[in-house]
Order: sequence, then structure tokens, then C-alpha cells
Amino acid sequence: MGLMKGIKLLYKIFGPTPKDAPTGFVKSYKEIMGNVKATAEFTDAEMLMLVWETSPEAIANMLPPPLKPADKAIVIAFIADYPKTNFSEPYKESALLIRAKYKDQEGNYCLSMPVTNDMAMAGGREVWGYPKKMANISFNRDGDTVTGFTERHGVKFMKVKAKLSGKINNENAAMDELLALGINPKEQFSDIAFNFKHFPSPGQDEAFDYPPRLVQGETVFRPKTFVFSEAEIELTPSAHDPWHEVPVKRMLGGIYTVGDNTMLNGNVLDQVGAIEFAPYSFLKWEWPSQVQENNSKEKVQ
Repeated sequence: MGLMKGIKLLYKIFGPTPKDAPTGFVKSYKEIMGNVKATAEFTDAEMLMLVWETSPEAIANMLPPPLKPADKAIVIAFIADYPKTNFSEPYKESALLIRAKYKDQEGNYCLSMPVTNDMAMAGGREVWGYPKKMANISFNRDGDTVTGFTERHGVKFMKVKAKLSGKINNENAAMDELLALGINPKEQFSDIAFNFKHFPSPGQDEAFDYPPRLVQGETVFRPKTFVFSEAEIELTPSAHDPWHEVPVKRMLGGIYTVGDNTMLNGNVLDQVGAIEFAPYSFLKWEWPSQVQENNSKEKVQ
């Protein structure tokens, strides 16, 4: 039974609780029913998406079982500004995703998703398993030019620039490949995301609280503005955010949109063994030796 179904049943049986007046740390059933949303809504979301081809070896090295590489070694990155949502204050976000398959279903496996808001970080990590970390994100449009960057620990590890020309790189050479990803410039479209939901165990006998779970989610995009773009991205090596490990072999192009997005309810597809998953389980963490190295560099400077 889902959380909301259980709470509605309790409310129906027992009626209002003694804490039905607004509270701080403890919420009443009435408050929960009035504030927990069925879907995550993003209004007037401004996004720049970049799509490129990388090496098949880079993709294969990043995918935990049971995910398999998609037919083409495609990488998707985006940078976004969310001025209004139904769950958080306004925030910015960027992401790095690689195409993957679970059985016959293709989707995007998320390697990294920096954000500027702690509520967005907590919700994404705890509900979906998104590898979110706090970051400094810049996203600007000046006429037909869009620029942005994502920065953590003093390193701007991704910088993007796009010309909103109405066409993609190399005179639309890869347009069929972009459209094959499900992108539709004329009406709403959606994409599938794969994440692994897992929590380290506080004890020494188990690696995780439960077997890591492969989660599937779907986001629906309803663009009000849609512009194909000639895009470029600069990936600077960073020990904490190694986006450069999926290098650009061939830039397909960019897409600039402004519109309303909806994250639908997801589902658990599969479970993975702790030993199999362990090498892939640190996307949300800073590696201790890297933290020490970074601190040493800061002291020297």
C-alpha cells in the first residue's frame, strides 16, 4: 500500500488527529493529504539540452547491471532554470545522462545531477535515487545566444554555449538521430529515466539497507518555445565531477525549450546484488581521498 493510500485510509477510519492544527516537525494526516503531490510540476521551465556521441567503451564502463548500452553511444546533458514548481522554491539544475536499455526499454541513465536547492536535492535523491549534489549553476540567454556553466569545489567542470539558429550542428546532419530519441518539436514528448535507489547500511554486516533498486521514471515535456540550436560543451576534468569521462566524439546538436514539464509516478523495475552494484554506488558521494587532496590544494593556495 502506498503512503498516501494508507494515510487516506487512516484518516477515513479515525478522523482528524489531535495535531490537525498546523505544526512544525510533526505533520497531521490532513496536512500530508493537502500537500503531498501526485506529480512534480515545473511551470515555464527553461532548458538547454545538448546531445553528443561518445565512445561505446565509455558508456559500457558506466552502466551498472542489469542496464545494457543502447544501440548508439549517446550522451545527453542539460542545464535548466525552474522558476516555479509545486514542490520547491525556484532553482537551477544540470544533468549528465547516457543512453541505456533495460530489457527492450531504452532510456537515460543519470550519472550526475547538480542542483542549487536543497529541497530539490533531497527529493530527487530520496524518492528517485537521482545522484544530486549542491552546485553553483549559471544559465543565461542573451538574444539568440545561450550560455551556462556548472561549478563545484571551484571547478567549472561543464560550460555550454548554444546559438539559437533553428538548426543543429553540421547543417542538421544528425537531425534523424535526434528525433529518434523521441524529441518532438511540434507537440509534447516524454523521456524515460533510469536511476538506482539505495542507502548505505549504518551497520557493518550489510553494505546497503536493502538491495539496490532500479527505478524507472518518466517526464512529459510540453514546450511553448522550441528552438533547435548549434551547441558546444567544454568538459573540464574534475575529481569530484568527472563529466569528461564521456567525451564528445561528435556533437549532434542542441535544443532550447521553455515550457511546462511533469514528472509522473515511477516504478521499481529490478533489484541488484550488493557486490555487483558496489562499484557504481558512489555517484552521490565525494571520494574521501579526493576530498583530502582538494583540501590540501586549498591550503597551499
